[in-house]
Amino acid sequence: MRDRPVVGIFGAGKVGTALARLLLASGHRVLIAGSPRQTALSLVVDVVAPGAEVATPEALVEASDVVILAVPFGKVATVPWPLFDGRVVVDATNYWPPIDGNLPQVDDDPRSTSEINAARNPAAHVVKSLNHLGYHDMEDDSMPAGSRLRRALAVVGDDDHARHVLAAIIDAIGFDPVDGGALSHGVALEPGHPAFGQALSAAELGVLLTPVAGDRDAA
Repeated sequence: MRDRPVVGIFGAGKVGTALARLLLASGHRVLIAGSPRQTALSLVVDVVAPGAEVATPEALVEASDVVILAVPFGKVATVPWPLFDGRVVVDATNYWPPIDGNLPQVDDDPRSTSEINAARNPAAHVVKSLNHLGYHDMEDDSMPAGSRLRRALAVVGDDDHARHVLAAIIDAIGFDPVDGGALSHGVALEPGHPAFGQALSAAELGVLLTPVAGDRDAA
């Protein structure tokens, strides 16, 4: 399993550490960047995700094949987008008005939130995934390949190779990947839309991944 992609995670909260545990268990090397207080962060990671490596943002990006954004939506601008050239970047964030407030620059934008984020660095290969299940479901719902009740997770993005890379990771951590096509289709995975928070089979999820970009009221 040494040929598996190295995964870097921005965010050492509940989502980031749950993903780290799943990735480590499936044979991936995992790096985490979080609070600037690296000593305290190292102690936390040692307890909740033993085996993950705490790194600076720069070192994380340099070492990683795939970068996962597991930070609050309002913190997305703080990650080092200029360093993401050529990287597969997984947008696992969700725009939550009760937490983020109503952001006119998002509410009035016809693009999906991941398209908005991807515009921060057009040279990054942004895919949307891992956002439409709760952190508490990540480990509980993980199942071996072939399990009849295995939950499906969507992968959407404009780069075919990036979707393929992430699909393999999703399969490795215990879920059935569903290729949802273009990044604009990610609106179907956002809060308030049918796929969000639902435990669905690959067939059921595939039906929901229709081109609904720009229609956040379609749910």
